[in-house]
Amino acid sequence: MENLPQVLKQHKLTQEDYDKILNILGREPNLVELGIFSAMWSEHCSYKSSKIYLSGFPTRAPWVIQGPGENAGVIDIGGGYGAVFKMESHNHPSFIEPYAGAATGVGGIMRDIFTMGARVVASLNSIRFGDITKRDSIGAKHRYLLRGVVAGIGGYGNCMGVPTIGGEMSFEPSYDGNILVNAFSLGIVKNDEIFYGKAEGIGNPVIYVGSKTGRDGLGGAVMSSDSFSEDSKSLRPTVQVGDPFTEKLLLEACLELFKQDLIVGIQDMGAAGLTSSSFEMAGRSGSGMIMHLDKVPMRESGMTPYELMLSESQERMLICAKKGCEARIIEIFSKWELDCAIIGEVTNSGKMELFWYNEKCAEIPIAPLSEKAPILEREVCETPHYLDSIEALDKQKLESQNPQQVFETLLKSPEICDKAWVYTQYDSTVQTNTIIPSGAGGASVIRVKENGRGLGMSVACQSRLCYLDPKEGAKQAVAKVGRDIALRGGRALAITDCLNFGSPENPEVMWQFKESCEGIKEACKALNTPVVSGNVSLYNQTNGKDIYPTPSIAGVGVIDAVDNVLKSCFETAELEVYRLAPKGIAPKFGASLVAKYCGNSLKSEIAQINFKDELFLWSFLNVANEHGLLKAAVDIYQGGLALALAKACIRGNIGAQSVTNLTFDMLFGEAPTQILLAVESQNIQKLNSLLQDSNLVLTKIATLGGETLNIGGISLPLQEAKKIFYQQFQNVVESL
Repeated sequence: MENLPQVLKQHKLTQEDYDKILNILGREPNLVELGIFSAMWSEHCSYKSSKIYLSGFPTRAPWVIQGPGENAGVIDIGGGYGAVFKMESHNHPSFIEPYAGAATGVGGIMRDIFTMGARVVASLNSIRFGDITKRDSIGAKHRYLLRGVVAGIGGYGNCMGVPTIGGEMSFEPSYDGNILVNAFSLGIVKNDEIFYGKAEGIGNPVIYVGSKTGRDGLGGAVMSSDSFSEDSKSLRPTVQVGDPFTEKLLLEACLELFKQDLIVGIQDMGAAGLTSSSFEMAGRSGSGMIMHLDKVPMRESGMTPYELMLSESQERMLICAKKGCEARIIEIFSKWELDCAIIGEVTNSGKMELFWYNEKCAEIPIAPLSEKAPILEREVCETPHYLDSIEALDKQKLESQNPQQVFETLLKSPEICDKAWVYTQYDSTVQTNTIIPSGAGGASVIRVKENGRGLGMSVACQSRLCYLDPKEGAKQAVAKVGRDIALRGGRALAITDCLNFGSPENPEVMWQFKESCEGIKEACKALNTPVVSGNVSLYNQTNGKDIYPTPSIAGVGVIDAVDNVLKSCFETAELEVYRLAPKGIAPKFGASLVAKYCGNSLKSEIAQINFKDELFLWSFLNVANEHGLLKAAVDIYQGGLALALAKACIRGNIGAQSVTNLTFDMLFGEAPTQILLAVESQNIQKLNSLLQDSNLVLTKIATLGGETLNIGGISLPLQEAKKIFYQQFQNVVESL
């Protein structure tokens, strides 16, 4: 191959990679074969830097039907039905082209769900940007990115008729050069009607369905496996272009297909397109495959085998059909006005054989690419130096500040103020199953009409905490989503993750990744919430600057009494507000919101989670809610107790009168396993009896009523607080 070093560089392959390719093939590869190796061995597809740390994740439980390894995970939710869910990243494409990148991220994760035979019923998202409040070019750029990403998420989800019911967002300088867009979708399926991505049965036809293939998205998987630089705008052609109306047709056609006994397996053409779908389907089954690329429906003239194998055009599926069922399958997709073409068949060769007008243009053993891709043991530092370089927080100076001014500063912050500007662009009520949508705080909830139960779902990650202590941060992220579900009266059953990190070539980043994985393992084991699906996104780095470690966690749980979902807003006068938290555990300032906005550094002591206390809290909430002892409950999260109480009162349109002295750290410090409860005074004795055998204690904080928020020396008229809370975010996004 001429100019081999340049060709390898273009394909993000090393000389060592090339030597392995020569050994696998026993000869030099042609350009098509080299492109296939490049895509399948990319970080995005092979997880070559992360796989060794993912092993050991708890993945099994009696309610887990399908764990990691398929298009999505599946858990049993009762009545013969399962919840199918997964979360994935579309970070790099969204930074390059925010609308198309975010939209195709949503479309891709939805295909992963309905490929399993499920109808998609809910979506969440976790999105992260730089500081949108800055009056400079960075602030302007990130306001532009925010507008594009939100429009892309809403545009695709709304057209698909899938409610976007919740999410989270954060704003940190570490995302200035690399935003994060993580999309989560969930579907409902009958447990005996789940489909898997496999291709087996010699002679069974391989059928291409959906949109035609174009050149958009060409090389997207390889692009997503590299860091950004000043030249990244040139990568715009690698971003896919989505069409939600075509995907809606594809969804309905697939669901109709699934009702009939016509196929063996089905796979979305996601990252690496036809390459990954074909190799993964055959690889899972230990089969071989022949494909005639000239039979692939094409949107553009003059396309080559290389382009057809690596294009990431959207809204496409690959089907392994039962022999003799071809005509019926073609009829179904023709009815829905979608392309459908028989392009190959399953063999027992263990090889992928590609033909172009009857001439073989590539032949590659499947297992080395799909099941035995290279695993790298990246250098991992023992002690990260960046932590030593961070100045310590001056706690005395922080605590000397006026609590009133601190409170108003945090209430105005983009992390705290209401994001109606965002979530009102999403249709949250389509399908008429939404019980708790975005904007209510905490977990979102839908009704599952098929079995009469509810599903709670939440997504979270406190990336500042993960920056200081990635293991503890990951633990608390897992606990946070489970706590959110418990605060709705549900029980968390499983999680999916989206592990967003910087360059794996940085030993400190690999330390962050290893520590985060260990934290997830410990938390999922202790809290009995197995990992059933997930995604890894590395190389989130621009010009050598890595993002904060961001292991986003989404949790799903069942709510048996769907008509008794616990509220998170305080709205009834005369109710008493209690803090429930472990005995003797004081909130801390490390990585806190008050440290970010009012301190000189994030670096300070961090409150550690105790899983025994956390589990007891979940159990307590379930029992107390079942017995009607709680009127509302809210997590104490970013901003501490003062902001948690304020938000619950603002959302319920009621004031609060503090009944106890609250120190600065009690007002604004942060810690896991602490919540606020709104209760009737006559129920306190019963609640205390439920806590007898625990380390948790109730402390009265305030009574509800009036037109003022009086919280530990802070006083703000309710109407003024509402104005700040509800208007600030829109003012920032549209006015600066």
